[in-house]
Amino acid sequence: MLESLMDFGLGIINGISFEILWVFGTTLLILLFFLLLRKLFVRYVFKIILNITSKTETDLDEKLLTAFERPLRVFFVVLGIYFALNYLPLAVQQDILVSRFCRSAIIILMGWGFYNLMGACSNFFENIQERLNFNLDKILIPFISKIARFLIVIFTVSIVAQEWEYNIDGLITGLGLGGLAFALAAKDTVGNIFGGVVIITDKPFSLGDWIETPSVEGVVEDINFRSTRIRTFAHALIIVPNSSLVNEPITNWSRMGKRRITFNLGVTYTTPKDKLKKVVDNIRDLLNNHPEVNKETIFVNFDKFNDSSLDIFLYFFSDSTNWGKWLLVKEDINFKIMGILEQEGVSVAFPSRSIYIENGEHAENLTNCD
Repeated sequence: MLESLMDFGLGIINGISFEILWVFGTTLLILLFFLLLRKLFVRYVFKIILNITSKTETDLDEKLLTAFERPLRVFFVVLGIYFALNYLPLAVQQDILVSRFCRSAIIILMGWGFYNLMGACSNFFENIQERLNFNLDKILIPFISKIARFLIVIFTVSIVAQEWEYNIDGLITGLGLGGLAFALAAKDTVGNIFGGVVIITDKPFSLGDWIETPSVEGVVEDINFRSTRIRTFAHALIIVPNSSLVNEPITNWSRMGKRRITFNLGVTYTTPKDKLKKVVDNIRDLLNNHPEVNKETIFVNFDKFNDSSLDIFLYFFSDSTNWGKWLLVKEDINFKIMGILEQEGVSVAFPSRSIYIENGEHAENLTNCD
Protein backbone atom coordinates (compact mmCIF):
# COMPACT_ATOMS: atom_id res chain seq x y z
CA MET A 1 0.00 0.00 0.00
CA LEU A 2 2.80 2.37 0.96
CA GLU A 3 4.68 1.56 -2.21
CA SER A 4 1.59 2.27 -4.30
CA LEU A 5 1.15 5.70 -2.71
CA MET A 6 4.82 6.53 -3.27
CA ASP A 7 4.60 5.52 -6.93
CA PHE A 8 1.48 7.69 -7.34
CA GLY A 9 3.18 10.71 -5.74
CA LEU A 10 6.30 10.34 -7.84
CA GLY A 11 4.13 10.13 -10.95
CA ILE A 12 2.40 13.41 -10.04
CA ILE A 13 5.74 15.12 -9.30
CA ASN A 14 7.24 13.83 -12.53
CA GLY A 15 4.20 15.00 -14.49
CA ILE A 16 4.34 18.48 -12.97
CA SER A 17 8.09 18.74 -13.54
CA PHE A 18 7.71 17.77 -17.17
CA GLU A 19 5.02 20.41 -17.78
CA ILE A 20 7.10 23.09 -16.05
CA LEU A 21 10.18 22.09 -17.97
CA TRP A 22 8.20 22.14 -21.22
CA VAL A 23 6.79 25.63 -20.58
CA PHE A 24 10.07 27.16 -19.50
CA GLY A 25 11.98 25.33 -22.22
CA THR A 26 9.61 26.64 -24.89
CA THR A 27 9.82 30.13 -23.41
CA LEU A 28 13.61 29.99 -23.57
CA LEU A 29 13.50 28.71 -27.16
CA ILE A 30 11.24 31.62 -28.19
CA LEU A 31 13.67 34.10 -26.64
CA LEU A 32 16.67 32.41 -28.29
CA PHE A 33 14.85 32.43 -31.64
CA PHE A 34 14.39 36.22 -31.53
CA LEU A 35 18.00 36.69 -30.42
CA LEU A 36 19.08 34.62 -33.44
CA LEU A 37 16.71 36.63 -35.66
CA ARG A 38 18.29 39.84 -34.32
CA LYS A 39 21.77 38.58 -35.15
CA LEU A 40 20.74 37.54 -38.68
CA PHE A 41 19.06 40.92 -39.24
CA VAL A 42 22.10 42.91 -38.11
CA ARG A 43 24.63 40.77 -39.96
CA TYR A 44 22.80 40.29 -43.28
CA VAL A 45 19.51 42.16 -43.79
CA PHE A 46 20.65 45.49 -42.35
CA LYS A 47 23.92 45.42 -44.32
CA ILE A 48 22.04 44.66 -47.55
CA ILE A 49 19.65 47.59 -46.98
CA LEU A 50 22.60 49.84 -46.07
CA ASN A 51 24.41 48.90 -49.30
CA ILE A 52 21.29 49.76 -51.30
CA THR A 53 20.83 53.15 -49.63
CA SER A 54 24.52 54.02 -50.06
CA LYS A 55 23.97 54.03 -53.83
CA THR A 56 21.22 56.67 -53.73
CA GLU A 57 21.86 60.36 -54.48
CA THR A 58 21.09 61.56 -50.94
CA ASP A 59 22.48 60.21 -47.67
CA LEU A 60 19.25 60.98 -45.77
CA ASP A 61 18.05 57.37 -45.96
CA GLU A 62 21.48 56.16 -44.81
CA LYS A 63 21.38 58.51 -41.81
CA LEU A 64 17.91 57.23 -40.91
CA LEU A 65 19.07 53.62 -40.97
CA THR A 66 22.20 54.37 -38.95
CA ALA A 67 20.20 56.30 -36.35
CA PHE A 68 17.76 53.41 -35.86
CA GLU A 69 20.34 50.59 -36.02
CA ARG A 70 20.84 50.14 -32.26
CA PRO A 71 17.14 50.67 -31.38
CA LEU A 72 16.28 47.95 -33.92
CA ARG A 73 18.69 45.56 -32.25
CA VAL A 74 17.03 46.13 -28.89
CA PHE A 75 13.58 45.87 -30.56
CA PHE A 76 14.18 42.20 -31.39
CA VAL A 77 15.09 41.55 -27.74
CA VAL A 78 11.86 43.26 -26.60
CA LEU A 79 9.81 41.18 -29.07
CA GLY A 80 11.47 38.02 -27.84
CA ILE A 81 10.71 38.87 -24.19
CA TYR A 82 7.09 39.77 -25.08
CA PHE A 83 6.32 36.52 -26.96
CA ALA A 84 8.22 34.44 -24.40
CA LEU A 85 6.25 35.92 -21.48
CA ASN A 86 3.02 35.61 -23.47
CA TYR A 87 3.57 31.86 -23.65
CA LEU A 88 3.70 31.59 -19.87
CA PRO A 89 0.40 30.96 -18.07
CA LEU A 90 0.26 34.39 -16.45
CA ALA A 91 -2.67 36.04 -14.75
CA VAL A 92 -4.69 38.79 -16.47
CA GLN A 93 -3.04 41.58 -14.51
CA GLN A 94 0.37 40.19 -15.31
CA ASP A 95 -0.50 40.05 -19.03
CA ILE A 96 -1.55 43.71 -18.90
CA LEU A 97 1.72 44.58 -17.16
CA VAL A 98 3.75 42.75 -19.84
CA SER A 99 1.82 44.53 -22.64
CA ARG A 100 2.42 47.93 -21.05
CA PHE A 101 6.08 47.15 -20.59
CA CYS A 102 6.52 46.17 -24.24
CA ARG A 103 4.55 49.17 -25.59
CA SER A 104 6.58 51.51 -23.38
CA ALA A 105 9.81 49.90 -24.57
CA ILE A 106 8.80 50.37 -28.23
CA ILE A 107 7.96 54.06 -27.59
CA ILE A 108 11.34 54.57 -25.92
CA LEU A 109 13.12 52.84 -28.80
CA MET A 110 11.39 55.11 -31.33
CA GLY A 111 12.36 58.16 -29.29
CA TRP A 112 15.92 56.82 -29.10
CA GLY A 113 16.09 56.51 -32.88
CA PHE A 114 14.82 60.05 -33.51
CA TYR A 115 17.16 61.35 -30.80
CA ASN A 116 20.11 59.78 -32.67
CA LEU A 117 18.83 61.22 -35.93
CA MET A 118 18.78 64.74 -34.52
CA GLY A 119 22.36 64.20 -33.32
CA ALA A 120 23.39 63.85 -36.96
CA CYS A 121 21.32 66.88 -37.90
CA SER A 122 24.02 68.64 -39.94
CA ASN A 123 23.64 66.39 -42.96
CA PHE A 124 19.97 65.88 -42.14
CA PHE A 125 19.10 69.57 -42.43
CA GLU A 126 21.43 70.05 -45.39
CA ASN A 127 19.38 67.45 -47.27
CA ILE A 128 16.16 69.16 -46.23
CA GLN A 129 17.53 72.50 -47.48
CA GLU A 130 18.38 70.96 -50.84
CA ARG A 131 14.92 69.43 -51.17
CA LEU A 132 12.97 72.52 -50.06
CA ASN A 133 15.31 75.07 -51.71
CA PHE A 134 15.89 77.38 -48.75
CA ASN A 135 19.00 78.52 -46.95
CA LEU A 136 19.48 77.80 -43.26
CA ASP A 137 22.32 79.50 -41.40
CA LYS A 138 24.67 76.83 -40.11
CA ILE A 139 24.71 78.43 -36.66
CA LEU A 140 21.01 77.51 -36.37
CA ILE A 141 21.64 73.80 -36.89
CA PRO A 142 23.10 73.08 -33.40
CA PHE A 143 20.22 75.01 -31.82
CA ILE A 144 17.60 73.14 -33.85
CA SER A 145 19.28 69.84 -32.98
CA LYS A 146 19.32 70.56 -29.23
CA ILE A 147 15.71 71.83 -29.19
CA ALA A 148 14.52 68.83 -31.24
CA ARG A 149 16.33 66.40 -28.91
CA PHE A 150 14.82 68.09 -25.86
CA LEU A 151 11.30 67.91 -27.35
CA ILE A 152 11.79 64.25 -28.31
CA VAL A 153 12.74 63.39 -24.71
CA ILE A 154 9.72 65.33 -23.34
CA PHE A 155 7.28 63.69 -25.78
CA THR A 156 8.69 60.23 -25.14
CA VAL A 157 8.43 60.61 -21.36
CA SER A 158 4.89 62.01 -21.58
CA ILE A 159 3.65 59.21 -23.89
CA VAL A 160 5.19 56.54 -21.65
CA ALA A 161 3.59 58.22 -18.61
CA GLN A 162 0.18 58.15 -20.32
CA GLU A 163 0.73 54.49 -21.21
CA TRP A 164 1.06 53.77 -17.49
CA GLU A 165 -2.09 55.86 -16.83
CA TYR A 166 -0.18 58.61 -15.07
CA ASN A 167 -1.93 62.00 -15.12
CA ILE A 168 0.60 64.39 -16.66
CA ASP A 169 -1.60 67.51 -16.28
CA GLY A 170 -0.38 67.97 -12.71
CA LEU A 171 3.19 67.32 -13.86
CA ILE A 172 2.94 70.00 -16.57
CA THR A 173 1.47 72.50 -14.07
CA GLY A 174 4.23 71.68 -11.62
CA LEU A 175 6.85 72.12 -14.30
CA GLY A 176 5.37 75.52 -15.16
CA LEU A 177 5.49 76.76 -11.57
CA GLY A 178 8.88 75.18 -11.03
CA GLY A 179 10.15 76.75 -14.24
CA LEU A 180 9.03 80.19 -13.08
CA ALA A 181 10.78 79.75 -9.73
CA PHE A 182 13.87 78.44 -11.49
CA ALA A 183 13.88 81.40 -13.89
CA LEU A 184 13.76 83.85 -11.00
CA ALA A 185 16.54 82.01 -9.15
CA ALA A 186 18.75 81.57 -12.23
CA LYS A 187 18.36 84.89 -14.04
CA ASP A 188 21.96 84.76 -15.29
CA THR A 189 21.32 81.44 -17.01
CA VAL A 190 18.09 82.77 -18.49
CA GLY A 191 20.01 85.85 -19.66
CA ASN A 192 22.52 83.61 -21.40
CA ILE A 193 19.72 81.70 -23.11
CA PHE A 194 18.12 84.91 -24.37
CA GLY A 195 21.57 86.10 -25.40
CA GLY A 196 21.89 82.94 -27.51
CA VAL A 197 18.48 83.67 -29.08
CA VAL A 198 19.65 87.21 -29.92
CA ILE A 199 22.81 85.82 -31.56
CA ILE A 200 20.70 83.40 -33.59
CA THR A 201 18.18 86.01 -34.76
CA ASP A 202 20.59 88.94 -35.25
CA LYS A 203 23.32 86.74 -36.81
CA PRO A 204 26.39 88.88 -36.00
CA PHE A 205 28.52 85.81 -36.76
CA SER A 206 28.28 82.19 -37.77
CA LEU A 207 30.21 79.00 -37.06
CA GLY A 208 33.74 79.24 -38.41
CA ASP A 209 33.80 83.07 -38.45
CA TRP A 210 36.78 85.04 -37.19
CA ILE A 211 35.44 87.57 -34.67
CA GLU A 212 36.96 90.12 -32.32
CA THR A 213 35.48 91.73 -29.20
CA PRO A 214 37.13 93.87 -26.50
CA SER A 215 37.64 90.69 -24.46
CA VAL A 216 38.33 87.91 -26.97
CA GLU A 217 39.44 87.24 -30.54
CA GLY A 218 39.30 83.96 -32.44
CA VAL A 219 37.22 81.55 -34.52
CA VAL A 220 33.69 80.56 -33.44
CA GLU A 221 33.56 76.79 -32.86
CA ASP A 222 30.16 76.28 -31.24
CA ILE A 223 27.20 78.10 -29.76
CA ASN A 224 24.73 76.57 -27.32
CA PHE A 225 22.00 77.76 -24.98
CA ARG A 226 24.42 79.12 -22.38
CA SER A 227 27.66 80.12 -24.07
CA THR A 228 29.72 80.49 -27.23
CA ARG A 229 33.01 78.61 -27.72
CA ILE A 230 35.79 80.59 -29.40
CA ARG A 231 39.15 79.14 -30.43
CA THR A 232 41.89 81.79 -30.20
CA PHE A 233 44.84 81.96 -32.60
CA ALA A 234 47.02 80.63 -29.77
CA HIS A 235 44.74 77.56 -30.02
CA ALA A 236 43.23 78.15 -26.59
CA LEU A 237 39.50 77.54 -26.11
CA ILE A 238 37.54 80.40 -24.52
CA ILE A 239 33.94 79.93 -23.39
CA VAL A 240 32.08 83.26 -23.35
CA PRO A 241 28.60 83.57 -21.75
CA ASN A 242 26.05 84.67 -24.36
CA SER A 243 24.75 87.48 -22.15
CA SER A 244 28.26 89.01 -22.06
CA LEU A 245 28.89 88.52 -25.76
CA VAL A 246 25.74 90.28 -26.98
CA ASN A 247 26.54 93.35 -24.85
CA GLU A 248 29.95 93.87 -26.48
CA PRO A 249 30.80 95.37 -29.88
CA ILE A 250 31.60 92.47 -32.22
CA THR A 251 33.92 92.83 -35.22
CA ASN A 252 33.39 90.04 -37.74
CA TRP A 253 36.58 89.92 -39.78
CA SER A 254 35.34 86.98 -41.86
CA ARG A 255 32.72 89.21 -43.49
CA MET A 256 35.25 91.60 -44.99
CA GLY A 257 34.71 91.96 -48.73
CA LYS A 258 38.34 93.01 -49.12
CA ARG A 259 41.35 93.55 -46.85
CA ARG A 260 43.22 96.83 -46.40
CA ILE A 261 46.93 97.42 -47.00
CA THR A 262 48.32 100.84 -46.10
CA PHE A 263 51.75 102.25 -45.26
CA ASN A 264 54.08 105.20 -45.89
CA LEU A 265 57.14 104.77 -48.10
CA GLY A 266 59.87 107.30 -47.28
CA VAL A 267 62.58 108.14 -49.83
CA THR A 268 65.63 110.35 -49.33
CA TYR A 269 65.57 114.14 -49.70
CA THR A 270 68.21 113.85 -52.42
CA THR A 271 65.64 112.28 -54.76
CA PRO A 272 64.94 114.59 -57.75
CA LYS A 273 61.38 115.72 -58.33
CA ASP A 274 61.00 113.98 -61.70
CA LYS A 275 62.26 110.66 -60.30
CA LEU A 276 59.93 110.94 -57.32
CA LYS A 277 56.99 111.54 -59.65
CA LYS A 278 58.03 108.60 -61.82
CA VAL A 279 58.25 106.30 -58.77
CA VAL A 280 54.76 107.35 -57.67
CA ASP A 281 53.33 106.77 -61.17
CA ASN A 282 55.03 103.37 -61.51
CA ILE A 283 53.74 102.18 -58.12
CA ARG A 284 50.22 103.38 -59.03
CA ASP A 285 50.41 101.46 -62.33
CA LEU A 286 51.70 98.40 -60.46
CA LEU A 287 48.68 98.38 -58.14
CA ASN A 288 46.18 99.06 -60.92
CA ASN A 289 47.50 96.10 -62.91
CA HIS A 290 48.06 93.67 -60.04
CA PRO A 291 45.58 90.73 -60.27
CA GLU A 292 45.17 90.43 -56.46
CA VAL A 293 44.53 94.13 -55.77
CA ASN A 294 40.98 95.45 -55.59
CA LYS A 295 40.56 98.19 -58.22
CA GLU A 296 37.83 100.10 -56.40
CA THR A 297 40.11 102.08 -54.04
CA ILE A 298 43.78 102.75 -54.82
CA PHE A 299 45.66 105.77 -53.48
CA VAL A 300 49.35 106.38 -54.24
CA ASN A 301 50.40 109.98 -53.58
CA PHE A 302 53.39 112.07 -52.58
CA ASP A 303 52.02 112.85 -49.12
CA LYS A 304 54.38 115.05 -47.08
CA PHE A 305 57.82 116.31 -46.25
CA ASN A 306 58.75 114.28 -43.19
CA ASP A 307 61.64 115.03 -40.81
CA SER A 308 64.11 112.87 -42.70
CA SER A 309 62.21 111.60 -45.77
CA LEU A 310 59.84 112.40 -48.60
CA ASP A 311 56.79 110.26 -47.81
CA ILE A 312 54.71 108.42 -50.41
CA PHE A 313 51.32 107.37 -49.05
CA LEU A 314 49.91 103.99 -50.21
CA TYR A 315 46.33 102.89 -49.47
CA PHE A 316 44.68 99.95 -51.26
CA PHE A 317 42.92 96.61 -50.67
CA SER A 318 43.55 92.98 -51.57
CA ASP A 319 40.70 90.92 -52.99
CA SER A 320 41.47 88.05 -50.63
CA THR A 321 40.51 88.39 -46.95
CA ASN A 322 42.44 85.28 -45.97
CA TRP A 323 45.33 86.32 -43.74
CA GLY A 324 47.91 84.01 -45.34
CA LYS A 325 46.93 85.04 -48.88
CA TRP A 326 46.87 88.71 -47.80
CA LEU A 327 50.46 88.43 -46.52
CA LEU A 328 51.60 86.86 -49.80
CA VAL A 329 49.98 89.67 -51.82
CA LYS A 330 51.59 92.29 -49.58
CA GLU A 331 54.98 90.59 -49.89
CA ASP A 332 54.76 90.42 -53.68
CA ILE A 333 53.89 94.12 -53.92
CA ASN A 334 56.75 95.06 -51.57
CA PHE A 335 59.27 93.18 -53.72
CA LYS A 336 57.97 94.86 -56.88
CA ILE A 337 58.16 98.30 -55.23
CA MET A 338 61.79 97.55 -54.35
CA GLY A 339 62.37 96.74 -58.01
CA ILE A 340 60.88 100.09 -59.05
CA LEU A 341 63.11 101.97 -56.60
CA GLU A 342 66.23 100.12 -57.80
CA GLN A 343 65.31 100.77 -61.42
CA GLU A 344 64.97 104.52 -60.81
CA GLY A 345 68.01 104.71 -58.52
CA VAL A 346 65.96 105.96 -55.57
CA SER A 347 66.96 105.04 -52.01
CA VAL A 348 64.69 104.43 -49.06
CA ALA A 349 65.25 106.99 -46.31
CA PHE A 350 66.18 106.18 -42.74
CA PRO A 351 65.83 108.44 -39.68
CA SER A 352 68.68 110.98 -39.53
CA ARG A 353 69.51 114.35 -37.91
CA SER A 354 71.80 117.15 -39.14
CA ILE A 355 73.79 119.14 -36.54
CA TYR A 356 75.47 122.46 -37.41
CA ILE A 357 78.32 123.70 -35.13
CA GLU A 358 79.58 127.26 -35.48
CA ASN A 359 83.38 127.61 -35.17
CA GLY A 360 84.56 131.12 -35.61
CA GLU A 361 83.90 132.29 -39.15
CA HIS A 362 82.47 129.05 -40.54
CA ALA A 363 80.00 126.34 -39.53
CA GLU A 364 80.70 122.65 -39.60
CA ASN A 365 77.91 120.32 -40.69
CA LEU A 366 77.76 116.96 -38.87
CA THR A 367 75.16 114.37 -39.78
CA ASN A 368 73.99 112.06 -37.05
CA CYS A 369 72.20 108.92 -38.14
CA ASP A 370 69.71 107.42 -35.70
